[in-house]
Amino acid sequence: MLFLCYPKCSTCQKAKKWLDEQGKKYTERHIVENNPTYEELKSWYELSGLPLKKFFNTSGLKYKELQLKDKLPTMSEEDMLQLLATDGMLVKRPLLVVDDKVLVGFKQAQWEEM
Repeated sequence: MLFLCYPKCSTCQKAKKWLDEQGKKYTERHIVENNPTYEELKSWYELSGLPLKKFFNTSGLKYKELQLKDKLPTMSEEDMLQLLATDGMLVKRPLLVVDDKVLVGFKQAQWEEM
């Protein structure tokens, strides 16, 4: 299990606490210091079954600064993946990768199902 998070993020802290309380074994990865690569993002996106837009941290300063709300609808998937791979702050977190599943954001009910 790979847990990608930003330690200062309160949602990430909640998710980590939940994982610990459940006794789950995971590898923690700082999403900014060790940004997901293009290949990882592409693979996780395909596994997740989610729209690519769900991988963007839409409440982040970087997202707003780059005016991505207006730009994403006209961007190709390729361009979106390339952009996500440039900065961990653009990626929604936490991300949990378990075998053939990828969970984006922390919704406890969803995490309990894995």
